[in-house]
Amino acid sequence: MNISEKYKYVRQQTVAICSHLQIEDYSIQIVKYASPAKWHLAHTTWFFETFILLPNVKNYKVFHADFNFLFNSYYNNAGDRILQANRGNMSRPSTNEIYAYRNYVDEKMQDFLKIARDKKILDLVVLGLNHEQQHQELLVTDVKYMLGNNPLFPVFHNDYNLVNDANSRNEIVKISEGVFEIGYQGNGFCYDNELGVHKVYVSNFEINKHLVTNDEYFEFMETGGYSDFNLWLDDGWSWVNDNQINGPMYWHKIKGEWFYYTLSGLQKVDKNAILCHINYYEANAFAEWKGMRLPTEFEWEVASKQLDWGKRWEWTNSAYLAYPNFKKENGAVGEYNGKFMSNRMVLRGASVATPKNHSRNTYRNFFTPSERWQFTGIRLAK
Repeated sequence: MNISEKYKYVRQQTVAICSHLQIEDYSIQIVKYASPAKWHLAHTTWFFETFILLPNVKNYKVFHADFNFLFNSYYNNAGDRILQANRGNMSRPSTNEIYAYRNYVDEKMQDFLKIARDKKILDLVVLGLNHEQQHQELLVTDVKYMLGNNPLFPVFHNDYNLVNDANSRNEIVKISEGVFEIGYQGNGFCYDNELGVHKVYVSNFEINKHLVTNDEYFEFMETGGYSDFNLWLDDGWSWVNDNQINGPMYWHKIKGEWFYYTLSGLQKVDKNAILCHINYYEANAFAEWKGMRLPTEFEWEVASKQLDWGKRWEWTNSAYLAYPNFKKENGAVGEYNGKFMSNRMVLRGASVATPKNHSRNTYRNFFTPSERWQFTGIRLAK
């Protein structure tokens, strides 16, 4: 697949996700961190217009003069932008205008890709495509948050449950102590936060091949896991009490039985399915309750070839920090990962919402400890 075909494929995948939405769904933003579908469609388009077409196509005419302000996310180098919490206030521009924007930029990009030869520019196009794939996963999770907070619990798509998969193996991997190389060493694409290959010493450890299931988490809940302060980090205990948490996100107790919202609608919790939508605080408390712990990101990477991963983003016990020799690019691209290396924890693997061919065992995802709207789960170690 050449770069033009790859571009077309990735862009079509975003539109395919949105094909299951009603027009009223496109503009809704329930919380600050969950952006509207319309904004995702526009922002991923803005990336190519701003970083590829404007600097490299002579006399390029932007689709709309206000779109840089409306659809820049967090790139200070790219100019002023609206507040993240206000993304859902934009009833205008219309969804139809946003699709026209995508078509306009796609046409210009295909023309440009026919003549583009500069490796640095083409690498930036590849970054843009991976950026769009990240937003495809965010789009799925944001749509689920929107529909999951609708009192009717509407169906997004009957064949799009995404939380009904089960473990295939219930074994333990034992790793002997040693010095291991960490970081991306291939020839393909990776993010800058995966670079800086370095050696780490890892002590003997064991790690489960299986992820924690709903049934296991039921036991934690039923034995008072959410009411025992001894299990929780101090920040986590404050989070539980401030938000009156008594179960994972999307779980609802109805007439004595637990149900959860899925993208296929409200369903009875499948006890055999892998747990989903928990945050770092919950993962850490569960591990404490089990007398185990979360793996470090280095342990996870060392063991990854022996693990069945890719169904849930897996919380690790590692803070999101720079690898040795990490170097930020100049300008807006340098804002992509580096400036977020504070107050976040690393997740490894991928999830059922991650696009195909967008995962690596060196991929370092990161979120704040309280966030749980992503497809997150728990793998235990000791």
